[in-house]
Parts: sequence; C-alpha cells; structure tokens
Amino acid sequence: VQLQASGGGLVQAGGSLRLSCTASGRTFSRNAMAWFRQAPGKEREFVAAISASGGSTKYADSVKGRFTISRDSAAIPVYLQMNSLRPEDTAVYYCAARDYPNTVVDATQYDAWGQGTLVTVSS
Repeated sequence: VQLQASGGGLVQAGGSLRLSCTASGRTFSRNAMAWFRQAPGKEREFVAAISASGGSTKYADSVKGRFTISRDSAAIPVYLQMNSLRPEDTAVYYCAARDYPNTVVDATQYDAWGQGTLVTVSS
C-alpha cells in the first residue's frame, strides 16, 4: 500500500495551493486520513484530519479558517485546500491513514504514510 502526496510548490504569502493524497492498492474507505507537516529543524506536527465518512474533521489551531480537508465519496483522493498561506506554513506535507474511522491528532496512531510534498511560501 502506497500513499502519494502531490500538489506542493512555491507560492507567495497570501496565495493558495491544493494538496492531493492518492493511494494504490486500496481505497481507504474505512480509514481516517490526515495531513501532517514538518518544517526544517522542527518536529512533525498535525495539520488536519478527516474521518472515514468525511463527516468529521479536525484542524490545528494554526490553520483553522485557512485550510480545508476533504475527501471524495470514493474515499480517495484526500485533499488539503490551503488558502491565505503564510511563510510559517513552509514545510514538507505528509498524508497519512489510520486503521480506524475516527480522527486523531497523534501521528503515532497513523499506520500508512506518503512520501511528502514540499510547500514553500515566500514573504
């Protein structure tokens, strides 16, 4: 099973990007999914999560009101729409899946990870 994150790039502050997470081998229709990020020299941190049904979401306080996580009715892809980007959003963004339908913010509760996509926000 392989998760693949894409959509990163270079954007100016105030701009937008949409990240996508796709998978091969399974649909993850019964799995909660999440986005995490890791900035240079910092620990990986939670960004957003969505339940298996798509009916429940969680966000880090730092991205609330700016980022939106969503998923297709087919469960994959999972998207992260990022608006009003700030230089402090610069990081490698990872998508992750867990073997349960409910959302959690703890990275250790996620079982499958993608390779990451780099988001760079210039000031």
